[in-house]
Amino acid sequence: MPVSMFFAIALLALIAGWVFVRFYRKHMQGENAPEQSVNVTILDKQAIQVPDAEPGEEEEYWIYVQRGPVGPKREFQIGVHYYHALNPGDKGKLTYQGDKFLHFALKR
Repeated sequence: MPVSMFFAIALLALIAGWVFVRFYRKHMQGENAPEQSVNVTILDKQAIQVPDAEPGEEEEYWIYVQRGPVGPKREFQIGVHYYHALNPGDKGKLTYQGDKFLHFALKR
């Protein structure tokens, strides 16, 4: 087998690795992800105790949302004010960037 074949395979492996890392950072970690707004329904909310937390940060607050009646389900960490203002069954416009919650506008 010629040496150029090994170089071609190595080059393709490097390109595949680079594409995977960029895809993972953008779509999984939200790095440089575009800001998006979608209409969702809040399915549930949850407060989780955090062990060894700083004073004033004893809990994390999460909401679970679904886009449409059969759409994908997502979860977002939210602030305490949103946690107390939102309830399961509420509908509205969710604004997020990657996996980061930005805003929720309740539909009245």
